[in-house]
Amino acid sequence: MAEVTLNIEAPAAHVWDVLADGWSYGGWVVGASHIRDVDTGWPKPGTRIHHSVGPWPLVIDDVTEVVRCEAPTLLELDARLWPAGAARITFVLRARSESLTEVHMTERVVRGPSTILPNVVQDLLLTPRNKETLHRLGDLAKGRS
Repeated sequence: MAEVTLNIEAPAAHVWDVLADGWSYGGWVVGASHIRDVDTGWPKPGTRIHHSVGPWPLVIDDVTEVVRCEAPTLLELDARLWPAGAARITFVLRARSESLTEVHMTERVVRGPSTILPNVVQDLLLTPRNKETLHRLGDLAKGRS
């Protein structure tokens, strides 16, 4: 399981606002290239973001679904990217002060061909991507401050 943590210089509410805005997903998730639709009620469990991944014209259309949401501190997603498979991604927010939020992100492959990769290889592939994802999330949250 790949785990990364980042302290973001923004109030927890602003970080949560970015997570809760499904249309912003393409702006902070590394690899997401286009948001086609967001289900009404996002981020309630069962709602989905319909996204594309990859550079045009080699885009793959898929979805990410909310598995669990405990606003404003936890969001768990089932992120699909066929043919590679799917991953379970969890964000946990913890206010360190009024203007500093610790965001802990975990990702583990749960379905598909990528599950045959050893955990250490998955971590090597996912950790740099997830660090950049949290930096982008942080930039958007700071912009709301």
